[in-house]
Amino acid sequence: MAIAPSRQPDHPPEHEPEQIHAEADSSPRAHETLKHDDAFVVVDTHGDIGAFGNHGDGFFFNDTRYLSRLELLIARRPPLLLGSTLDRKDLQLCSDLTNTDVYSNGSLWLHKDVVHVFRTTYVRDASLRQRLVLTNHSNIDLYLPVSVFFDCDFLDIFEVRGMRREKRGTVHRAVDSSDSVSFSYTGLDRIVRKTSVHIDPEPQSLRETSAFFRLHIPAKQSRRIYVTALAEGDRLSPPCSYIKGLHDAYLRLRRSELQATSIEVSHPDLNHVLKRSMADLRLLITETADGPYPYAGTPWYSTTFGRDALITALQVLWLDPSIARGVLRRLARFQASEHDAAADAQPGKILHEMRNGEMAALREIPFGLYYGSVDSTPLFVVLAGAYVAATDDKDFLREIWPAILRALEWINGPGDPDGDGFVEYARETEDGLSNQGWKDSHDSIFNKDGSLAEGPLALVEVQGYVYEAKIVAARMASMLGDDVLSRRLKAEAVDLQRKFEEKFWSPDIGMYALALDGRKNRVDVRSSNAGHVLSSGIASSDRASRVIKQMLDATFFSGWGIRTIATTEARYNPMSYHNGSIWPHDNAMIGAGFARYGKSEQLESVFNGLLDAALNMSQARLPELFCGFRRRAGRAPILYPVACSPQAWASGSMPYLLGSLLGIEIDGASRTVTLNSPHLPERAGEITVRNMRAGEGAADFVLRRENGAVKIDITKCSGGAKVVLA
Repeated sequence: MAIAPSRQPDHPPEHEPEQIHAEADSSPRAHETLKHDDAFVVVDTHGDIGAFGNHGDGFFFNDTRYLSRLELLIARRPPLLLGSTLDRKDLQLCSDLTNTDVYSNGSLWLHKDVVHVFRTTYVRDASLRQRLVLTNHSNIDLYLPVSVFFDCDFLDIFEVRGMRREKRGTVHRAVDSSDSVSFSYTGLDRIVRKTSVHIDPEPQSLRETSAFFRLHIPAKQSRRIYVTALAEGDRLSPPCSYIKGLHDAYLRLRRSELQATSIEVSHPDLNHVLKRSMADLRLLITETADGPYPYAGTPWYSTTFGRDALITALQVLWLDPSIARGVLRRLARFQASEHDAAADAQPGKILHEMRNGEMAALREIPFGLYYGSVDSTPLFVVLAGAYVAATDDKDFLREIWPAILRALEWINGPGDPDGDGFVEYARETEDGLSNQGWKDSHDSIFNKDGSLAEGPLALVEVQGYVYEAKIVAARMASMLGDDVLSRRLKAEAVDLQRKFEEKFWSPDIGMYALALDGRKNRVDVRSSNAGHVLSSGIASSDRASRVIKQMLDATFFSGWGIRTIATTEARYNPMSYHNGSIWPHDNAMIGAGFARYGKSEQLESVFNGLLDAALNMSQARLPELFCGFRRRAGRAPILYPVACSPQAWASGSMPYLLGSLLGIEIDGASRTVTLNSPHLPERAGEITVRNMRAGEGAADFVLRRENGAVKIDITKCSGGAKVVLA
């Protein structure tokens, strides 16, 4: 055990550093992400930003980096990491650090492991908050040099990702007071963006990019330092204390948890994964003017995305319908109203992506309001139908009905330009996405020989979404008394189903083709896209069974999950983004289709694979995707290096699969929760569900296995709710 010297040498190693950078660290640091609404931080496990050349770190707000460096040095040296923990609610990163050996004038001035630093970090109300608790564990008083470095470059998030710009605006730095520094950036878009950094207590000296302390820490005592970075901050001090801000964050989270359905599983592994999934989802929820909205993922997709949010809201509809309401209202507000080729927009089309940074404002990228997704529009209608069925919220249906009608008009109009009944896409701008389904990388839609398919392209899964959209829209039209529209939509759905079976089934590959190309030829590639078809119900029972069988053979199922394409395909690469990797949300969509066709036992294999994958990953968190290598005994899944984690639709995947296994169907009008042929996974044990809502009613119940059958104990019903085991 290291012990401090009986007295310190008279001269510490540094009184006040001159822009010292930490000495090189031979090992890379792991990172965590914290978020609140439109602000998030990518911080390493020490609590630093931008240390050792980590150029992707930062404190971000509205697609701009408002802090590019935040680095702690003790006696000119980076502290050693003892350990770090992200709390179970994803609100706070806790880092335990200690000092290294420190020499001065050839003498040991401070033994290592004498000073413990407990460094905590959270994000709240467009501010980054840190608390440093430095404890002297020696038996002598210390006069400890402590430096905090900070800086801001105001890079657009696309610059942080690697895009180059010929010109940028100007950054200004100023010391405002003895404890406050400000940064401002005058952008080419003529917007002035500001960051203010506050230090408490007042440091011994403060410069534009550093604060220096010589802390007197008596033996066995502690001292605290607080650092706050405010985005768009003109305030002379933080809006509230560190403790109050954190307390308010926990209270808000607790209120949102109480409003939602809760699940408790007796098996600790599954319970841990489900709790992490819901904590990650809560982290990604942003309170917008339209209600709660799940941003797609951090760090690169922490903004409004259409497809991602629609699928996420579908995944957790049975747990929290308020998310679906927020998503629908926001996307209805930003629905395209006119044709804009530069944004791939047509009237009625639902948003793909929204960006708020300088590059979007200047149209250096097309994603300010960008509509280049072919599936967001039918999925908008699908989610609306599911939400209304579960809640019986007719007032909200009337509110968004005009947007639903415009979406249906797009489906039958610009979405089907040649009028053959299939929705297809072709980008209108070279700056837009070349592929506009969920597999939107440039090489994800290819022919059997590996050549890229030429469009316009009609994706297989999109036709399923359109079919389901027309079925649920017919039901909603009937609810509103428009029986003529209801009958027309039903007829269109029947006609689409017939054409789909004729055109998309490929005898050559024994499943539905990936797409139809611009010449209406089948793109005969075995893909997970065909699995999405099942969740819509468009597939015939016989062909659905054949698809399910293939999805579970060794060419698709790795042992951890279903790959995006089969290993036999020309562009298969387990390390690719879309051509052989494993995406949790993809598996969850496919799994919901398994359940729809009564294949719950087969679904359990997918469920167990993803559960095992999560348990082998940091924080038991499923990332955006991971590599599609075959599962081997004693080895964890291989990570995809730049996958977003957490990612909203990955977070919703395990709850969605569990709901599919349990056969949950919610009828808000009759306030009935039905469990259709529920399949309780062996690795679940007993499941306790509280506050499951059906319309104005709510129910608590417990599911368990008994003599090979699923039994239910209904413990509470209110508001006329009923729970039925069918």
